[in-house]
Amino acid sequence: MADRPDRDDTRIAGHGVVVRAANGDVIRYDPTGLVMRLSDQVIADIALRLGQSPADPRPAAPPAPPPPTATAPVDAADALDALDGLDAWGVTREGDWLRFTARMPGAQGVRGFRRHVTGGAVLGDGPGAVLGILGLGGPRAALATPGAPAFPHHVVGPADDIGAVGMAGIEAAPATDRLEPLRECPLEAQVAEVILHWQMEKFAPLPLIFTRVETDASASAADLARGMAVANLIAAAGNLGAAAARMGKRARILAVCLDYALEHVTGDAIAYRDGMLATMRAVEDGLGRLGFDRPLFVARFEAGLAPETAAAVIEGQWELAWNHGDHRLIFAAPSYGFARDAYDRPTPEARRQMAEMTAAALAEGAGWRCPTLFLAEWEPGDAPVIRVTAQAEGPLGLEAGASSGFTLLGAEGNRVEAVEIAPDDPQALLVRVTARAAGLRLAYAAGTPGALRDDWAMDSATGAKLHRRALPAILPVREGRHA
Repeated sequence: MADRPDRDDTRIAGHGVVVRAANGDVIRYDPTGLVMRLSDQVIADIALRLGQSPADPRPAAPPAPPPPTATAPVDAADALDALDGLDAWGVTREGDWLRFTARMPGAQGVRGFRRHVTGGAVLGDGPGAVLGILGLGGPRAALATPGAPAFPHHVVGPADDIGAVGMAGIEAAPATDRLEPLRECPLEAQVAEVILHWQMEKFAPLPLIFTRVETDASASAADLARGMAVANLIAAAGNLGAAAARMGKRARILAVCLDYALEHVTGDAIAYRDGMLATMRAVEDGLGRLGFDRPLFVARFEAGLAPETAAAVIEGQWELAWNHGDHRLIFAAPSYGFARDAYDRPTPEARRQMAEMTAAALAEGAGWRCPTLFLAEWEPGDAPVIRVTAQAEGPLGLEAGASSGFTLLGAEGNRVEAVEIAPDDPQALLVRVTARAAGLRLAYAAGTPGALRDDWAMDSATGAKLHRRALPAILPVREGRHA
């Protein structure tokens, strides 16, 4: 008998995690082999054994920041020339940077700023790392509110004169280590603005936040994964790291906002889910090569315009909501909770509310969960009642309306007559319909506003009360275990 190698040749996924700790992945694998993340102490010990200086133990995004430079006061005349008549005082020089206190336009008030000795933008001089909020999606993700953010020196982008919404997939993004103010505010910049407003309310420091959204015209989620938008997003992350290092700071990516759903036109829900998984994997791999940790992805669940045309998009996002592998993905809110104009674009007020919900989701991280419907089955007996089982962070609540956003698909003349919270389960609903029938599908918020939420609420700066609403779903109605 021929000898057989003592190994299992079963093919496995090209990327994955072998060992994970509370602070991140320890051993991962990709098509090239194993990737091991060593502790700072181990790296320092290796450097010592090789006769080199121990590495800086702080986690950093390349290029590594230089060591701190001593500060020195600047002559008043030199400061006046360097700062072009700004209302600034207490000017010191640290390396190639002028640091000063100033009264500048914006909601930040009198605060510390910095400017490079060669000129350029005046930047907020907050403590800690330079934070990044990046965005990725199709053409709709490029929607922006005209005008600078409320904190024009603390919410910035790369100084490539392209703007906040990136290259639109037309060409490769240029490399730069300089930053500039924004002239318009896409969602990512508005999220940064909300975070800074909240910091002001807490009398907390204001970080410098780098934002950029990259888009392309991919017609499927699989195309997005290998398209120009992902490549340009990785380039933006490289610019974030380079700009932070130029200031002697670390860079940290707070989130990657995903805005790609209605653009997926193949009509295949599973293909959408798999394409978005590939997209997140491509982003993670690219950021990992730059030294960044795996990011938190945050998305908005797009409900679509009509059940007949939105089914695949809703089902694909629903699949992704509960089956996203080891990727750090949360859905901040469903789109039906925000007002739209005559062209189906969110109104300026709605964009602010979207940013607030996204910021709230980022604050809670993996603990954020919109109510998600998982199962629809007939109740025992002859009554035409469907029990819908959900998963939520708190008890469910219903707003006014007989149908509460529920509709039936696949049954002519059959309709939803009433919806209530199940008396025996605060995370289940009872949906009464006209008649029992085979082959029904129960849709929630598919092309129509929904009225289901949990008990979380927040006051918006727009004056509205924001709720964490349930994600849309289209579920087959099955026979219950006791029917």
